[in-house]
Amino acid sequence: MRTLTFYERVSTAFHDYPSLSKLLVLFTVSGGGLVAYAEANPTNGAHAVASSQSEYKKKVVVLGTGWAGTSFLKNLKNPSYEVQVVSPRNYFAFTPLLPSVTCGTVEARSIVEPIRNIVRKKNVDVQFQEAECYEIDAKNKKIYCRSSQNKNFNGKEEFVVDYDYLVIATGARVNTFNTPGVEENCHFLKEVEDAQNIRRAVIDCFEKASLPTVSDEERKRILHFAVVGGGPTGVEFSAELHDFVNEDLVKLYPGVKGLVKITLLEAGDHILNMFDKRITAFAEEKFKREGIDVKTGSMVVKVSEKEISTKELKTGEISSLPYGMAVWSTGIGTRPVIMDFMKQIGQGNRRVLATDEWLRVEGCDSVYALGDCATINQRKIMEDISSIFSKADKDNSGTLTVKELQEVIDDICERYPQMELYLKKKQMRNIVDLLKESKGDVAKESIELNIEDLKSTLSQVDSQMKNLPATAQVAAQQGTYLANCFNRMEECEKYPEGPLRFRGTGRHRFHPFRYKHLGQFAPLGGEQTAAQLPGDWVSIGQSSQWLWYSVYASKQVSWRNRILVVTDWTRRFIFGRDSSRI
Repeated sequence: MRTLTFYERVSTAFHDYPSLSKLLVLFTVSGGGLVAYAEANPTNGAHAVASSQSEYKKKVVVLGTGWAGTSFLKNLKNPSYEVQVVSPRNYFAFTPLLPSVTCGTVEARSIVEPIRNIVRKKNVDVQFQEAECYEIDAKNKKIYCRSSQNKNFNGKEEFVVDYDYLVIATGARVNTFNTPGVEENCHFLKEVEDAQNIRRAVIDCFEKASLPTVSDEERKRILHFAVVGGGPTGVEFSAELHDFVNEDLVKLYPGVKGLVKITLLEAGDHILNMFDKRITAFAEEKFKREGIDVKTGSMVVKVSEKEISTKELKTGEISSLPYGMAVWSTGIGTRPVIMDFMKQIGQGNRRVLATDEWLRVEGCDSVYALGDCATINQRKIMEDISSIFSKADKDNSGTLTVKELQEVIDDICERYPQMELYLKKKQMRNIVDLLKESKGDVAKESIELNIEDLKSTLSQVDSQMKNLPATAQVAAQQGTYLANCFNRMEECEKYPEGPLRFRGTGRHRFHPFRYKHLGQFAPLGGEQTAAQLPGDWVSIGQSSQWLWYSVYASKQVSWRNRILVVTDWTRRFIFGRDSSRI
């Protein structure tokens, strides 16, 4: 038998036991230090032994391997489930770094991780099929799938999967708003393949413009890059492309220096309108200073092979913009399979799937939906005001004292999060302060409310209801939350831990989902990033760029990804970006 070398032994140990890879990534900024450390999830060396071959395991089918689906799979620890994953892609992609892939700052392979690697050492039975679900039959608890492999299976490329629980995490598709020519002539930036296509297209534009047979006017058109959409993706891609051109490509293509133009088209009044106004103003000023043409109030109405037609919203004027490459990044739309499912369950008039606060699809007890394909349909407090009053009025006196209301206020705030937001907006500590405001200068002990008083006091609470943003952060937290619910399903069936059922008896099984915003970044190029963190904390500059590096490295799904991404950043600092067309 051949003796393993030292390097082979080390490689085998790290491959079989990723928990050994406890790595510190240290970034030093201006003499100070910033450390990003992330602990790899501990994995068991062997599958847990089933208590009995005859023991029935409920089958959980997961559609999708994006942020929501992967987060659910990583955090599911209960071995009493049989899990089957169905997705047209067999990997998880760290999508926030897709703009970096378009220009070679990071390689595509560095931000993807095979889904089988993620689940292979779990003590839960997880199977994966690379296929696309094209129909959901909630009534019979079946999904109909079609293989993603472009091969002839003698008519057997379609199959049916039964389930006990279905977790829909299919994400969303690009929303073209039915604009003519977008599908045919624009690049999207939603998948890894999109980023790779954009990277090749950018190099193609420079190669075409370098040909001696191209006229000066045509050369300017070819080197005009149009980006539609002033959200985080469009802004970050514009910044990445500007850096790629000015730091790398102009050195390799000196003949076209000065001809490159980047135009960012946004229908709204400002770019990055979901960020703090200070960030928006800084980004617009920085882009203007660096020569990126930001056109706000311009709605794209048509895209042809060589021109983009825009409409000025203020004047209604239509103008044409010659371009060489266009990237469309204007929002998300619902996938066809989800639209068909919504019609089947009576949600055909909605934009996305509606779920309750426990991420359960409304009207389907065994179907859950997470991420971009769904939204939480938060109940209004005024819809349940009579039930709330009855539940709090334990002595059936027809009036509520402050003491009676205080006994249920925690359940009210948990069941209706808009209540807490409303109190925060009014700068009040609790509902007692709200009652004092409505009742005037009255002692707390003497306050009594009838049903009409309660309606009047809480009439404006529902104005604070907000939909969650369609971001990776929301999807990941939803996946973690739902996995924890599945982990404790049996326990919480016996001992419910959620808030009071105001329209029923007892308590809800689980606490409802609550999103915790951890902040957001907007890389603006030139080693400068805008960061907006909780507590209205805004930071713009190089220090925020290093924070961005640190956070994104630590958030990678595996240590392999962390090392590859950091290596790519280091390579770019030393050697620049690669301009090869592969």
